[in-house]
Amino acid sequence: MDKIQIDNNNNKNYSGNHTSAKEQKELCRVFLKGESYDFSEGTTFREIADKVQDQYEDDILLAYFDGYLIELGKKLPYSGTLQFLTAVQKPGRSTYRRSVTFLMLTAIYQLFPEYSVVVQHSIGQGYYCEVRDAQGDLFIPDRVFVETVEERMHQLQEMDLPLKKTSIHTRDALKLFARFHMTDKYRLFRYRRSSRMNIYELEGFVEYFYGSMVPSTGYLKCFSLQTYQHGFMLMFPDKDTRKAEAFHASDKLFQILEDASDWGSSLGVDTVGALDDTIASGKVQDLILIQEAYMEQKIGAIAQQIAQRQGCKFVMIAGPSSSGKTTFSHRLSIQLRAQGLTPHPVSLDDFYVNREETPKDEFGEYDFECLEAIDVELFNEIMGDLLVGKERNMPTFNFKTGCREYRGNSLKLGENDILVIEGIHGLNENLSYQLPENSKFKIYISALTQLNIDNHNNLSTADGRLIRRMVRDARTRNTTARETLARWDSVRRGEEKNIFPYQEEADVMFNSALIYELSVLKLYAEPLLFGVPSDCPEYLEAKRLLKFLDYVLPVPSETINHNSILREFIGGSCFNV
Repeated sequence: MDKIQIDNNNNKNYSGNHTSAKEQKELCRVFLKGESYDFSEGTTFREIADKVQDQYEDDILLAYFDGYLIELGKKLPYSGTLQFLTAVQKPGRSTYRRSVTFLMLTAIYQLFPEYSVVVQHSIGQGYYCEVRDAQGDLFIPDRVFVETVEERMHQLQEMDLPLKKTSIHTRDALKLFARFHMTDKYRLFRYRRSSRMNIYELEGFVEYFYGSMVPSTGYLKCFSLQTYQHGFMLMFPDKDTRKAEAFHASDKLFQILEDASDWGSSLGVDTVGALDDTIASGKVQDLILIQEAYMEQKIGAIAQQIAQRQGCKFVMIAGPSSSGKTTFSHRLSIQLRAQGLTPHPVSLDDFYVNREETPKDEFGEYDFECLEAIDVELFNEIMGDLLVGKERNMPTFNFKTGCREYRGNSLKLGENDILVIEGIHGLNENLSYQLPENSKFKIYISALTQLNIDNHNNLSTADGRLIRRMVRDARTRNTTARETLARWDSVRRGEEKNIFPYQEEADVMFNSALIYELSVLKLYAEPLLFGVPSDCPEYLEAKRLLKFLDYVLPVPSETINHNSILREFIGGSCFNV
């Protein structure tokens, strides 16, 4: 390391042992973590990161310089304010995952050039991947295949090879994609407005990724592969960035993801580029009608299952934020009526304990999402009485006063009556522990998009829900996109603690994602995201979402059914949502 010189203004100088007056003019002053440093113009951000890495607990993966997210391989252009992002922060975590995926694709390209890989779904802290042969048929990898690929990945990692980045004209990129039979990327980039794009190359394998990458394979120390279903899982680190997370099978979630993917493929709409083709050819209205009919068919099948279950009196619905639980509950209730049942809606929110009894989180704020915020004993007492035919006065929670009230809403269950109970703890057996198992039918609902960006870049289901929530909250609560983005990490932590651990306990999983929805939401979300100020912490996330939405062609909302789950977010629903 060069000797650090301290000038009279307490600025650290990394330019060398001696700096002439001429060289001094070529120095760039960088402000980092409350201190200023002088670096020679042209110093890479990687070189700066190496000098301060010992000040960070996790590996530095990205630079945030004067409002721009910059890869470490870039050179310092001028004086400015610098912040480093590590593997534990969301932009760094995404960069790490993209880069490890590139490493995996390269290893398979080198070892098994006759095969291609499709990155299908995000499950837990990993990606589920499938292997295809030259004819496009599924190849089921065995343990030896996976271990061979993982060993090659580790070899490439230890070689610390550069991920070479080249900017080329979009026209040339389209020719490149066509030559390598990357039809998924070719379709997508036909709709790209930008004239240039960045291509990455590793050991002769060329790819495009939708975001930043690490400078070299040496950064990619932690990952693992294992066979799963008819493919394999590529696992990444989570909060502990020094080890890959263990994989815990989620067979029900996998099946609902596979069903959605197969259905999209059957329509020829499995990627964003394919959706854009459908829109550009004027066929999107047919797609909308088919999707809504398919969803109604699924809801009707669930209602039939409920009606056929002997002794079932409680339908428990739970799912993460912006899954469309309210609209789904209404549509399920209609289908239950068609089965000869009389549904009654119940919200778990009405069983909140009084505000002063609500537990607080580690920040001293009321934790309304923990199970202890619900009066579990009261819930079981009332539900138990209703189950044996007793009449009970149902509570209503007054959110203004923070107290539970009784307003004379009495309920008694007859032979054909059934309760439709919605709330985040609906799948947690600790909520309804006194109720017989056969009296409950548990439904997990989430928006599990069937689209991938392309074959090697999947679309985050959380991003889809975030855009839904942003649009809905702006319409119903006058909430800015910045406020929604600022709260999202907290919302996600609550989901990971209170919802996701119980999803496999559901009798049925329902996918509320609509194959066309991003094209409709785009028209509502883009103005909100453009309103996020460039000098706030949420700007990076807003910019990322805007970049993604730029790939999607817009679709007006006028022809969307008024009972569609999408109406819960964009407005115009026939239900009280």
